[in-house]
Amino acid sequence: MVITPDLHNLPYKEIKGVKYFELVAEEVERELLPGLFIKAWGYNGSTPGPTIQVCPGDYVNFRVYNKLSEPTSVHWHGLDVPVVMDGVPDVQPSPKIEPGRYFDYRFKIVNPPGTHMYHTHHISHTQQMMGLMGGLIILDPYDLKTDRDYFIMLQEFKVEGLPMGVVKPGKYEIDPHSHDFNFFTMNGRAFPFTTPLEVKCGENIKIRLGNAMENGHPIHIHGHQFMVSAADGNTIEPRNRMRKNTIHVASGETWDVEFFTNNPGIWPFHCHIPHHMTNNMTKPTGGMFTTIVYKDVPMK
Repeated sequence: MVITPDLHNLPYKEIKGVKYFELVAEEVERELLPGLFIKAWGYNGSTPGPTIQVCPGDYVNFRVYNKLSEPTSVHWHGLDVPVVMDGVPDVQPSPKIEPGRYFDYRFKIVNPPGTHMYHTHHISHTQQMMGLMGGLIILDPYDLKTDRDYFIMLQEFKVEGLPMGVVKPGKYEIDPHSHDFNFFTMNGRAFPFTTPLEVKCGENIKIRLGNAMENGHPIHIHGHQFMVSAADGNTIEPRNRMRKNTIHVASGETWDVEFFTNNPGIWPFHCHIPHHMTNNMTKPTGGMFTTIVYKDVPMK
């Protein structure tokens, strides 16, 4: 099972061999920092939306309700689905979901295990940047070597109503068309409000990274080297993997990295762009930043 810190997994009901999920596209209030909320769009009460976990060969039905004021859609990013289910209504026979209506996306999971995303693909420059996205993981039921498996979705927002250098509680509008971002998040939270990734010494750890927004983010780990094991949901053969400590996650990409826990401590895991390690340019560290925390070995 994949753990998505600060988010929940999307539940389902299985009926006659089909897994039925429900997604609700709606206005949400997301708490980036204690008491600081943004008025965004998301699914089932949050942005990113809940993480979907399925298996190869599953027959799935995603009923998507639209509680927004304009039509929307859902695109299954990286999945090989029938064209009517791909969710790009401006160029495909896949329909728009009008306000107050729903649509059933129904297909078989034909891709192998890997990390993918889902997001709107209608009026994308507004709807995606308002937060309509989430993670979709195709699980590997035969993976016995991974001890802990985490998913992190990267986001950025232009929060209005806060002068540069100021962070204070409140509920704030966001500007989806601005390129002047001032808050950067992992799974919808900014440091130090992000939940640490807990590990124990001697474990094999996988971290999955996804990005469906505007900027690219070079994500860097401290105290360890990782192997890049998958790109866009496609496993990289072991002989072709790179050993790195920084991986650039461009818009539209997912990457899986794996490392062995052999260096106890509290280790940063963060975007390396300095601007992205702040909360509206305030001190000290903030933004797209979390920590990897060893829970079983005293710190030295």
